[in-house]
Amino acid sequence: MSTVATPTPPTTSTPPTTSATATAVPAVTDRPIVFFDGECTFCNANVDFLLPRTDDLLFAPLQGTTAGRLLTDEQRDLSTVVYRQPDGTVLKRSTAVGSLAKLMRNPLYRLGGRLLLLIPRPLRDAAYRFVAANRYRLFGKKETCRVPSEAEQARFLD
Repeated sequence: MSTVATPTPPTTSTPPTTSATATAVPAVTDRPIVFFDGECTFCNANVDFLLPRTDDLLFAPLQGTTAGRLLTDEQRDLSTVVYRQPDGTVLKRSTAVGSLAKLMRNPLYRLGGRLLLLIPRPLRDAAYRFVAANRYRLFGKKETCRVPSEAEQARFLD
């Protein structure tokens, strides 16, 4: 008896879109999005840092519905910041941090992002993982996800 192999779906940086998904977030998918742990005090402080220093970034909690639509389960990792570029490429950990720094208006932050990315990724990610593993202990955890102010609402997704 022969068995028929079931084809494995191709691995992509974003889950396949359905017509419901495509109509629900058309303007969002071509914008850069930072996904963050909405309950993490340190993560929220970083969002507060990025907001006034960038123009086009959108923000969404990893626990939210936008993350569920645009990221795979593997990409929805609460131990890291997730940066989804407009082309759908998903960056995590120190690569996301360096790439986000390159989007900031201040040229010194952009230079810092470029310099960070020159460090070998295993070293960068080791430092990132250390901070991520200790962030709740060092900075605390919120009971609920961040609620943006009225002025920030246009840049936040659920």
